Amino acid sequence: MDWLTDNAWLGWLGIAIVLAAIEAATVDFVFLMLAGAALAAAIAAALGASFFFQVVVAIVAAMLLLLVLRPWLKRRFTDTETDHKIGTSGLVGREAWVLQAVTETDGRIKLAGETWSARLANGGTPVDPGDEVRVIAIHGATAIVVPLPPTPPTT
Repeated sequence: MDWLTDNAWLGWLGIAIVLAAIEAATVDFVFLMLAGAALAAAIAAALGASFFFQVVVAIVAAMLLLLVLRPWLKRRFTDTETDHKIGTSGLVGREAWVLQAVTETDGRIKLAGETWSARLANGGTPVDPGDEVRVIAIHGATAIVVPLPPTPPTT
């Protein structure tokens, strides 16, 4: 036990490593802040502070890190506004081929190598098989499409 009192900084360092390992599993920045507080206490211990002062340093550092640094880190690393265009949102704006005539109520298209049910946006004219359409929205398993203007033949 004398060794631990003489080398309290190693105990704090061990706690910091364990907390950092837990943070690697949770990725919520809480345990990272607590690990930083344990490192602050390890520094206090290495400088010869009493155990009571080490605990106070750990508590104050934890509160500061949790209340000041963690919110900034969460904002920095959490992106809630950007749509990364995966899933159905990645299909919006793409072109597709009509397999079965598309009307305002029914139709089939070939989109990204898959067959999708489709319907025209309000007021659209029916599109015949073989024509191209552009996907403007996805509602459930139905693609909402608009016809593309025909491309003039090249000579």
